[in-house]
Amino acid sequence: MSKGGRRVRIFSALEVANICGVVNQTAINWIRSGHLKAFTTPGGQYRIYAKDLAAFLDKRGMSASGDVLQDIMENANWNTILIAMEQFQNDQSKADLEHIFPEHTIVQAFDWFEVGMKIIERKPGIILLDEALPGVDVNKFFHTVRNDPSFGRPFICLLREYFNEEASQPQADLVLTKPLDLGAFETAIKNFDRTLDRAVNTSG
Repeated sequence: MSKGGRRVRIFSALEVANICGVVNQTAINWIRSGHLKAFTTPGGQYRIYAKDLAAFLDKRGMSASGDVLQDIMENANWNTILIAMEQFQNDQSKADLEHIFPEHTIVQAFDWFEVGMKIIERKPGIILLDEALPGVDVNKFFHTVRNDPSFGRPFICLLREYFNEEASQPQADLVLTKPLDLGAFETAIKNFDRTLDRAVNTSG
């Protein structure tokens, strides 16, 4: 993780497409033709480092898109954890996470209005979201956050009452059942850190 909580950004082909105002296949074509430098994940998905995307945008004269990219890189704060739960669980989780992650800033949101405001204001890199928080369609929330690059693609842990293989699975990075398994959450966050750190260290 970089100084000040700003993580080196890595973008998907879809995020590149959204930034450039094109369809996903166009971004993939840029990668396959060698115009946009990228690497592939073990699952075969394309990923692009921010510096390579910035160079591509500059070469193509996409100044407006470059401004969007700069805003993302400057404002995504990976040292901030947003807890989106009702009051009692929220306060307990905040106390637990402050002990586990003393270097992080813990931000609380108790309803969906506050969730939206805090994401916009604080740009949290990590979100702990209770699926039962009333007031919004969780699937719509994930669609919005995952497809709008201005949110900085945070790591999202979704808390559910129980695990159901037949239920729809939103685009969460981690799904846990209640009560929150602090050990599993801590391990996921630390593994997430190491994965990106390893990618950054081997990119040169």
